[in-house]
Formats: sequence, structure tokens, C-alpha cells
Amino acid sequence: MDDTRKLRSTGTGPDWDVDGTDPFDVARLVPGFRPPPLTEETAAAAAAADARMRHWRDPAGGPLVPGSARHADATCRMFLETFNPYRPAVLDWPELVPAVRERIVALPIWDIAVRTEGKARLRMAAYAGTLRDPGMRTALALNAWEEQRHKEVLARLVAAYGIDLAPEPPPPLPRDREWAYLVTGYSECIDSFFAFGLFALARQSGLFPPELVDTFEPVMQEECRHILLFANWAAWHRARLSPWRRLRFEARVAAVWCFLAWERIGLARAVDAPGSAHAQDNNFTLHGAQSVADGGVELRGLLALCLAENDRRFAGYDERLQRPATMPRLARLALRLAGLFGRKR
Repeated sequence: MDDTRKLRSTGTGPDWDVDGTDPFDVARLVPGFRPPPLTEETAAAAAAADARMRHWRDPAGGPLVPGSARHADATCRMFLETFNPYRPAVLDWPELVPAVRERIVALPIWDIAVRTEGKARLRMAAYAGTLRDPGMRTALALNAWEEQRHKEVLARLVAAYGIDLAPEPPPPLPRDREWAYLVTGYSECIDSFFAFGLFALARQSGLFPPELVDTFEPVMQEECRHILLFANWAAWHRARLSPWRRLRFEARVAAVWCFLAWERIGLARAVDAPGSAHAQDNNFTLHGAQSVADGGVELRGLLALCLAENDRRFAGYDERLQRPATMPRLARLALRLAGLFGRKR
């Protein structure tokens, strides 16, 4: 019987089997994977773990050639050695004044954010279970496990501030696991790029308490690690393909980008159409500047901030590792075009 028929939805937590276990637990989907231990840390230990999460360099010299065993080993060790063992249950959710709480509750992101983390967990774990390379298999499984932890963080936030979520339908296992992983990975590359800038804008604006921003900081840096892992997996994977299989893979990647562009354009039309109601906005990373800063910010300023934050968050990792490149390139192109047309006026 299909597992999805035995599920019920909790709205904020994972989807459970009738016996109380999680049918899509990462350890079930990736046999042999065991979640790393979490610790009740002192402030000093937590600070040390945070520093380890942000800085990593392969001690061996020489280039990390995509597709090589050294590149795969460095990629996997980076991800495992920068793991931060924080517990969502001990995160401190500060008490908010009514105006700030109302602003947070009104953000049109909570349903889609909780569902997205759960869907990412499932898709990453499902694909990790197909990999034969033990290092990549473990790293991608840990990535999936961290996505579930992100979902728990969001679930605890919405519970702390009384944010109502719509019932969450149980997600099905993807039929095409590589396609699902590619869609999730490139989608995270897009959303994280904008989220880095919006998060910095929220900190700079002072509209949100510093304690609340600090609570989310480990999650933001984990997203940086996630897309760093994805970029290096993609480079490693494509370099190991035969010419014909690589041609097929590149065609799939192009199709993924077209799908993501169409998805976001379609959602933007749904949001912007006169008289339409769309409570949850999957394009919040593009529209959210109005919500995290007084008067918002112009697109040129937001793109510049996203680029600066993107560079800052990746700066602590070995420069020989591949970085997600598409969004920074598009942002730089947009800024150059804006500057060119701005000078002509």
C-alpha cells in the first residue's frame, strides 16, 4: 500500500504514520544514516559551534577539480564538519510588543515556508537514498535532516506567536527523484540569495527585535551551507557523466530553470492581479522588502545588499569550493544595466 495513504497532517509538524512514526524520516529513506547528536550547550560552546559553521578550509593544498575524489571528499567533509548542533527546542523566542507581533503575523510566508522545508526534506532524502557514493549520500541525508530541523524551528515560531497555519497535506514521494532534487536545490539558490539581503535589511531597519533576528541567524547560515553543498554536488555530478548523459543532465538543468521562472512569474501574476486574493506569497523574497523596512527599498539597493551579503556569508569557506553562481551573475548584470540606463536619463 502507498505510504501516502496512511498519513495524516498535523499542520505544523511532520506527517505521521498511523503508528505514530514518521514514514518519511530521513533514516528510513536513507538506510544507514543516523542523525548527529544535539547538545544542550553553554553560551561559549554555542559560540564555538557557530564559528565552526561559518569557517572551513581543506588543509591539503592544490586544486579541487570537480568530479575528482578529492573534490567529493572536501565537499562532504565541509558539510559534516561545519554542522551546528543547536536544538530547536531551546531557541529563545522573545516577547514581542503588539505592533511587532502583528507585523510578523501578517507576513505572507508562514504556510509556504513550513511546507517548503518539509518538502525539501523529503526530496533531498529521497534522492540521497539513490546515491552510491557513501560520502555524498551521508552529506545529502544530513542536508535533508537539517531541512526538517528548519521546519521544527518555524513550527515553534508560529506556535510561540499564535500564527495560524492552514492544514498541511501530506507530500507524496517524488517519482523522479533527480528532478525533484534539482528543483529543490536551484530553488534554494534563488530564494537564499534574496533571503540573505532581506535578512540583513530586517536587521538594519530595527523593525524587528535584535533577539528575534539573532535566533534565526543559524538557520540563515545553514541555508548558505546547503546551497554550497548543492553547487559542489552539481559540479561533481556533471563532471562524472559521459558526454551523452551530461547533455541530458544539462537539458534537465535548463528545464528546471525554465520551470522555476514560470512558477515565479505565475505566482507573481496571481499576487498582482487586481481583486485577486493570495494569502501566501512564494515570491516573498522578491516582494518582502516592503515588509521588513520602513518604506521598503529600491530594487537596485536590494540587489546590491543581496550581493554583499552573499559574498559575506560564503567568505569563510574554502575558496576552491564551487559557489552558486547564477543569481549573483544575474544580479550583477541587472545592476550594470540599471547603471547604464540610469546614466542615459
